[in-house]
Amino acid sequence: MNIVFLVIGLILGAAVALAVYILVQRSVLKGKKEAILEKAEQEAENIKKERILQAKEKYLSLKAEHERYVNEKNGQIKDAENRIKQKENNLNQQNAELQKRLRDADNAKASLNAQREQLEKKVREYDTLRDEANRQIESIAGMTAVQAKEILMENMKAEARTEAQAYINDTMDEARLNASREAKRIVITTIQRTATETAIENAVTTFPIENDEIKGRIIGREGRNIRALEAATGVEIVVDDTPDAILLSAFDPVRREVARLALHQLVVDGRIHPARIEEVVAKVQKQLEDEILETGKRTCIDLGIHGMNIELVKLIGRMKYRSSYGQNLLQHSREVASICSILASELGLNPKIAKRAGLLHDIGKVSEEDPELPHALLGMKLAEQYKEKPEICNAIGAHHEEIEMTSIISPLVMVGDAISGARPGARREVIESYIKRLKGMEDLAAAYPGVTKSYAIQAGRELRVIVGAEEVSDEQAAGLSAEIAHKIQTEMTYPGQVKITVIRETRSVAYAK
Repeated sequence: MNIVFLVIGLILGAAVALAVYILVQRSVLKGKKEAILEKAEQEAENIKKERILQAKEKYLSLKAEHERYVNEKNGQIKDAENRIKQKENNLNQQNAELQKRLRDADNAKASLNAQREQLEKKVREYDTLRDEANRQIESIAGMTAVQAKEILMENMKAEARTEAQAYINDTMDEARLNASREAKRIVITTIQRTATETAIENAVTTFPIENDEIKGRIIGREGRNIRALEAATGVEIVVDDTPDAILLSAFDPVRREVARLALHQLVVDGRIHPARIEEVVAKVQKQLEDEILETGKRTCIDLGIHGMNIELVKLIGRMKYRSSYGQNLLQHSREVASICSILASELGLNPKIAKRAGLLHDIGKVSEEDPELPHALLGMKLAEQYKEKPEICNAIGAHHEEIEMTSIISPLVMVGDAISGARPGARREVIESYIKRLKGMEDLAAAYPGVTKSYAIQAGRELRVIVGAEEVSDEQAAGLSAEIAHKIQTEMTYPGQVKITVIRETRSVAYAK
């Protein structure tokens, strides 16, 4: 029994303790709740104040922006009002000026009306006088004005027919005269528009060396190196007392170039013996063949020529190492091609065909086939072999008149070849005579009395003569030019024509002191 009461007491004690604990926890929680509510109310108050401040700042910012906008608009409105006032003032001024011009125009119109009335009055008087004069003329001449007009028209028609026939005859004569003059102009223009460098070559090439020791190494023991080099290149190598130089002699420029390049490589390498010489010569020959082909291709590209057979391109490249009368053959052929193209353009022909024929006209000179044939015929044969057009083949074969010309391009190639070869300074044998001819022209003009100076210009195609104004009059100057022209024509030999210009000037000099 006591145990039961004890258990009941324990349970009651636990229940009381639990109730006390619950009451304590409730009071604690109530305190926390009140603290949280108080803190929340305080934070809400702070947020409210902060939002109110932000709203006030936003309001002030918007207000300031609105005031700026209003001020800006007010300024624009004032500017617009000023411009409108300015335009209004300008319009008022223009209106006043326009009114003034209208008044002036009305005055001028009134003045013109008065003048017109006076003029009409005078016209009526003139018509009356003219009718009276016509009646008197008809009575004196015994015919009416209509009859006189018909007779006058018949006379004018007959005179017009005569003048028209004379004009036609003069025009035809002038056309015949200008045909020759125009042909000369075209040729001279072509010559002046074509200016290329002239290369003078000969049969000997000088190879420079640093000292005589290299000469000995090139000769070799008992001359075996120089013999091997001559046998491999086909060039005569002259080693004499000439200081710092060896001469390479051969008529074939390609062989001379092979020997020069091979010697250069051997001297730089330092190994000079027969086996090495043969190896270097073979290598140089291959390099030179490639260079020849490249030169031919570059020439065709420069001139705008396409679709040419590769063998013809090689022959064009070989022209670089061939000379004719001291004139480089490739340079000559390029010049002829340009001249032919210009002539064809001036005459309304195909400049591309003419240029192609001009470039190929001397390929027979560099071919090793049929050396007995003339170079023009050999070149024509090669062009036919490599499928060139018939007019180009005929132009190549006929440029020295060895066959009949069947194409209009043929005479152009012949003329271009003659122009390039005869151009002053192009070939060695004519340069001295060219200079002598120019000097002779100047001396011939200087021998006349009153001539102070004389100059041969434009490659001898014009002679300018300066005379003293005190000694020669204008009439005498005109006669002097004709006299000098006649004397040059009868006493000198020259290509084309020479223009003689006599210059007479009067100078008046005064000094301000």
